[in-house]
Amino acid sequence: MEHKTILAVDCGTQSLRAILFSPKGDLLARVQQGYFPYTSPGPGLAEQDPQIYWDSLVTALKELKEKYQDLFASISGVGVTTQRNTMINVDREGKVLRPAITWLDQRRAKPCFGESGVLSMGLKLLGLERKVLDVQAQGKCNWIMQNQPGIWENTHKYLQVSGFLNQRLTGVFKDSSASQIGHLPFDFKAGTWATGFSLARKLFPVPAEKLPELVAPGEIIGEISREASEKTGLKQGLPVIACGSDKGCETLGAGVTDETMAALSFGTSATVQTTTPAYYETLALMPPYPSPVPGRYNPEIEIFRGFWMIAWFKQEFAYEEVEEAEKLGVPVEEILNRCLERTEPGAMGLLVQPYWGPGLDLPDAKGAMIGFGDVHTKDHIYRAVIEGLGFAMLEGLEKIQAKGGVVKTSAAVSGGASQSDEICQIMADIFNLPMVRGQTHETSGLGAAIVTARGLGIYKTIGEAVGNMVHASRVFQPEAGNVRIYRRLYREVYKHLYPTLSPLYARIREITGYPES
Repeated sequence: MEHKTILAVDCGTQSLRAILFSPKGDLLARVQQGYFPYTSPGPGLAEQDPQIYWDSLVTALKELKEKYQDLFASISGVGVTTQRNTMINVDREGKVLRPAITWLDQRRAKPCFGESGVLSMGLKLLGLERKVLDVQAQGKCNWIMQNQPGIWENTHKYLQVSGFLNQRLTGVFKDSSASQIGHLPFDFKAGTWATGFSLARKLFPVPAEKLPELVAPGEIIGEISREASEKTGLKQGLPVIACGSDKGCETLGAGVTDETMAALSFGTSATVQTTTPAYYETLALMPPYPSPVPGRYNPEIEIFRGFWMIAWFKQEFAYEEVEEAEKLGVPVEEILNRCLERTEPGAMGLLVQPYWGPGLDLPDAKGAMIGFGDVHTKDHIYRAVIEGLGFAMLEGLEKIQAKGGVVKTSAAVSGGASQSDEICQIMADIFNLPMVRGQTHETSGLGAAIVTARGLGIYKTIGEAVGNMVHASRVFQPEAGNVRIYRRLYREVYKHLYPTLSPLYARIREITGYPES
């Protein structure tokens, strides 16, 4: 066992990482290839050339082999985890037919189902008509069918990024069932493609023959092909194991395998997840996602573009900090931690509602910052942004707990912002829970490595793999005085912001036409 290494490929929105892990979960080597997250051919559009993902993987693996020859030679298996809901159209040979429409894209299709008749009346009575129409309008498959019928007709397979990379590595059109998160005809409860007259198939009418064959997480998708071996340097015949989405693998890599823990992801999209054997919808028409742990689910609440707000803050307010970080050769977040050190919990009454776009349960949502006074500085704005994200994530956790009926006793943090001790402490105080930070911030990659280790037979179960591969580096305990301040701000102020401001958000939308209905 000590001679084996596991290759985890983590393809995100802004970069691809090729990471080697030991069977004990130690990060042995890592190569990252960055790229622009998307191009925008028009307002609200976000597309990416899928070849960038494959070229980045090839380049990363060549560099990995060059720098770490012995480790690279000992790779025993490969697992791929990627961003969710970025869809790629390919022909029979796997050739790309159009740019990928990324998860950040805001184009809208015309509804194709439920606009009239008895169904429409029933949905109106249930208060679900707007949600059903909105969900299918977000389906990029529907948009392509309506606006680019020639491309759709020539599409042999409609793939997630994971399916695209798995096909390039193995030559077969297969993907993990735990990666099918997005606007697809997927039966989330069964973990299979939806059939017959199911709602998912009506909302997203992708023909079955245009979808990849699904493989359960931990099972073999295929083997590294001769062509892929020649391009990447990987040994021909190496097994490629089905893993799951980046958020699902991140939750697993954080050690969250049951309902007693929550997983907080401080990424471009901030999410709250847990892992449960029970299927329940936290929000209407919002199914729990398939977990990379077979037979389990990941109920989730997402704050769209959550910790992207840090990038926004850096761009708009932190020129001096960015310049200083560049001179010192450190991440700018390390400099921004001083903003948190110089301010007190509650940011002197400044509160942020971090909604950068509408959600299924918040159709009129917009962002808000309230409580300004002449005492407030840039430091307070930064703290208020972090605290606002914490309040939004706490609200999400409460919804998950209410549906699942299990109160969490701890939480695990991951994502880029989790490297900040100050941010982790703020979250511990807001949630009033111990916050566990793992020994590596490459949590999605570790989750993929865990599933791959199970698939290779290194461990008999996912639980055994987690027990051997996930290790905490620090636990942040809540501080009682801060907990009291945050509890009052959350319950007495934050919880009332959206209900109070929602009518005004709707009026803004009506007057300005933004965001588009």
